[in-house]
This record gives sequence, structure tokens and C-alpha cells, in this order.
Amino acid sequence: MATAEADADAPERPCFLGVERSLTGKRWEVRAADDRLARALAQQHDLPDIVARVMVGRGVGLAEAEAYLNPSLRSDLPDPSRFRDMDAAAQRLADAVQAGEAVAVFGDYDVDGGSSAALLARMLRELGPEPRIYIPDRSSEGYGPKPEALRMLRDEGYRLVVCVDCGTTAFDPLDAAAQMGLEVIVVDHHTAEPRLPAAHAVVNPNRLDEIGTYGQLAAVGVTFLVAVALNRTLRQRGAFTGDRREPDLRRWLDLVALGTVCDVVPLTGVNRALVARGLDVLGRRRNPGIAALCDVARLDSAPGPFHLGFLLGPRINAGGRIGRSDMGARLLTTDMPGEAAQLARELDRLNTERKEMEAAVLAEAEAQVAAQGAAAGLVFAAGSGWHPGVIGIVASRLVEKYDRPAFVVGLDADGTGKGSGRSVRGVDLGSAVIAGRQAGVLREGGGHAMAAGLTVDANKLDAARAFLETRLGDALERSGYVPSFGFDGAVQPAAATLDLVRTLERLGPYGTGNPEPRFAVSNVRVRWPQVVGGDGKHVRCTLQGADGTRLKAIAFRAAETELGRALLQADGVTRHVAGKLRVDAWSGRAGVQLIVEDAAAAG
Repeated sequence: MATAEADADAPERPCFLGVERSLTGKRWEVRAADDRLARALAQQHDLPDIVARVMVGRGVGLAEAEAYLNPSLRSDLPDPSRFRDMDAAAQRLADAVQAGEAVAVFGDYDVDGGSSAALLARMLRELGPEPRIYIPDRSSEGYGPKPEALRMLRDEGYRLVVCVDCGTTAFDPLDAAAQMGLEVIVVDHHTAEPRLPAAHAVVNPNRLDEIGTYGQLAAVGVTFLVAVALNRTLRQRGAFTGDRREPDLRRWLDLVALGTVCDVVPLTGVNRALVARGLDVLGRRRNPGIAALCDVARLDSAPGPFHLGFLLGPRINAGGRIGRSDMGARLLTTDMPGEAAQLARELDRLNTERKEMEAAVLAEAEAQVAAQGAAAGLVFAAGSGWHPGVIGIVASRLVEKYDRPAFVVGLDADGTGKGSGRSVRGVDLGSAVIAGRQAGVLREGGGHAMAAGLTVDANKLDAARAFLETRLGDALERSGYVPSFGFDGAVQPAAATLDLVRTLERLGPYGTGNPEPRFAVSNVRVRWPQVVGGDGKHVRCTLQGADGTRLKAIAFRAAETELGRALLQADGVTRHVAGKLRVDAWSGRAGVQLIVEDAAAAG
């Protein structure tokens, strides 16, 4: 999603290369960087100056440089006991393990929820009886635990339920669970309220009584810390003797990386270390489900955050969106290659179906917004029959187009609207939804800063829209948000070498909070632009510097956009072209190409 990437509290900076409005409507800004600190970093760690500047632009100083260049769980992983209720959760789970008590794991239907459930289930399976995974149906049950599902688990004989990636605001369902005699442990990361649900333990770094800087963990990261605490508790009790060995949690870091990247949490600090080590594990293809998914996605190279977020994640999500909600968790939990292959093929098919649904709903939503107009602080669209599994993706597309928060609501025949929202930097969507629920205009709702969900009665839809427009409009104005692209500097084609790109790769994994470096290839002549790709959606060209050096460039899915059309008409024209430098291994020969994101007139 192209959003403003400047520091949230930074004053507006001078335009980079004088670009106030690019071909995609963005203001170009250079990331703040102390040139003296960049030179010191370059000298101390033998780095190219531009690489050191990239590090400084991400807040890396001399003291942090070594840890940033070499992320390590040994140094970055916090002591689990620092989190409230963690020890209580670990003690209760250890009791269950030692008593041979089967545990039910209640997860969410997205990738973070599925990977969290799979991680905990794999550990419990290794320590004792096979756990029961329950993932609610998105359409019929909605998000989070409901009394009916909890009662069913109780009737099946379970007495301990662990809610992962959900449960923090499930007040009534967990009250009902307590009355049924169920013990519940909540392992979550969503925004909390002053009140906590009735549970044996609520482990959530975003509890209001937590102190620390770990609120950016995904649910799967919190689940991993629970697993660490459980291992330690059992070790302290002397449980690992004879044939019972202590589980090696590093085996499951591929699940942690997958859930962390797909939940779009910042890849900084411990998250970056978890993903870096998890990608190492994922590349070994030890999880049959992930390996099968890589096969159907035709991923034959070492996976990175892009592949997790845009190839694997959407396929896992497709089960929860338009198929069977537990398919993703089943895929990530199975150890049988045949079952994994079958599930992966079905998820791939569902993902294709999901894309078709998404396109239809997006067209209707855009037409509705065009007819009604977009409010200053919110893009809002609602329609009957819109599948709840694609409205979140459509909301993301509306944010990309209108550069403001967006909510998309699908209305059921019974008068219930289920909505999903996405936000922009500096505007907290989760707190706005919670406020709407507390004000009575929403039936249910919650989430975090960048994404949230809600349930609204159709007769309160206008009131809900007005409430959110006012609250988010005020928040957007206070945030000072400006659609912009942040830049790490300018390069010429001659400087875009394979050595530079390989060095930049050391600063990954990249993602939210640690954005992949973006450069402007300035004052270059666009040569030989053409439409490429089997579907004719991409634009390829060559960028030629003043010294004649050439750099390959490609703009994906741009042929029918203003950017693509401008490039196709720019043969021989001098432009500033913006994007990210990547290794191009086409035809087995490694080179460098620019992944084009934007362009502007050079003058």
C-alpha cells in the first residue's frame, strides 16, 4: 500500500528533487538522516555511504548498528515473564501437559490466527495429547469466540481453551465460558480496553497495564513467547527426562515469520529478528504445508517477506475468506505431504475465486464512492451480498486509491452489516471502532491501528458512518498525513551495481516499519518502453544515464495506470524514476533492475 512514509511527528520536509506531485499524486520526501552519523557508520562497518544513510534513515545509530546488521533472537527476544499473566498461562498449560489433559485452541481465520494456532498445536502435540483446533466460520460466526462454540468444546470434553489472536474484548462469551466451567487463556495482540475479559490469563502486550515496547508483536509472536515460557516452566519442573525431550522451538519459526509478515506489523526489533530467523527455517521447507503452498505458488527461489505477504499469505487466507475457515490452520499443522498437497491445491483454487469476487466488489464500491463522494476523513462503502471474505482487501484498495482510511461493509439479508477497515499512517482505526461500539452505533468491533473490523445493524449504518467520519476526519487532520513517498537517496545507473544490492539485502527483512530502500534514478532518459507479460499488464523500459550506462526497469501491473501510460509515451524523455533496486536473475544471469513505483518530470 502506498502511503506516507515520513516520520509521524516530523515537520514537513523539503521536496526531494523538487517533486511536489508525482505521476501517482505523491509528494517526494527524503528520509531524515544525519550525514555525519552516516559517514561514521560507513567507516565503522565498512559500508557504502548510501547503505549507511539507509540505516540512519531507519533510526539506527552507532550503538544499534551491529544488532541491526545481525538480528539475533538471543539479544532481541524479551523474557516472557515480563508480560502480565504470562507465568499464569505457562503454569496452567504445564499442568495440562503433565496431567495428559487435551487442550482446545481457538484461533482467528486469518494467517496470523492460523499460524498462531498451528504453532501452539504443534507444541502441545509434541508434549501430550493431540490438541483440538477450532477456527470459527467468518460468515456464520464472525470474529472471536462465541458462547455456542465454547459450549460445543465443553461438551466435547475440553476444560481448557486457549484463544489465539482473539479474545481480548470477548467479554460476554468468556463470561459464559466461566459459567460453563471452562478455563480460558487469551493470547492476543489486539487493542485492549481498561476492562479485561473473565479468563485464567490474558497475555497481550497491548493491555493498558503493560509497560514496554512490545505492542508491535503479531499474535504469533506472542504465542511463540508463550511457548518459550511453557518450555521453561516444564524444564524447571524437571519434566524433560527419559524419553521426553524439550521441544526445539526454532523449528517453528517459519510459522512465526509467516504470521508476522502477513499481519503487517512493523518489522523492527524482535519482529525483525523473528522474521529473519524464520525465513531461514522456511527456506529449508520442513513444514509440509508451507512447502506444498510454495509449490502451487510456483515459488522456486528463497522466500522473502514479499513472497509471504503476496504469494503464500493470500492463499492461506482464501480458506478463511471464501472456503472452510480451518483450512489454513490444517495446512500449517499437518505432517502428511499428501494432505498438505491436497489442501494447498484447494487453497490455490479458492484464491483464484477470491480474486474474481474481489474485483466485482471493488468495482461496485468504487462506483458507489464516485456517486456519493468521499468524506474528508473516510471512504465508506456498503452493499448487500458483498462477501465478508473480500471486504478487507477491497478496503485496502480504496485506501490506495483515495489515500485516507476506508471501511467496506457487507450487508446480510437479516439486516446485519459486517465491515472491515484499513487505515493510513497516524490514524488509529482500532480505537475509533471501539469508541463506536461504546457509543452504541456499532454492535461489535475492535482491531488495531491499521486494521479493524465491525458489526453494525443496517438501521444504524448512517449513524455509524457519521460517527466514524467525524472521529477519523479529526484524527487524520491531527496526524498531518500527506500522501508521500519516502526516499533514501538518488542513484545513477552506473551506481546500481550487484554489490550494492547485495549489501542492501543485509538490512532486511523489509516490511512495515523497516521499509525496503527506495531510490530515485534521477535525470535519466526513458528508452524503449513496451508492454510485457502474458496478460499485458506490465511496462518494461531501460533507463539511460548521462554517461550512457543503462539500467533495466519494470513497472508491474501498470500498463493501464497513469504511471504506465506516461512511461509508454516517454521514449527519449528525461525523467526522475523512483523504485526499488532488486536482483534480476532472469535467464540465470544475475543483474540489477529497478522495480518502478513512480516517476516525475525532471526539470
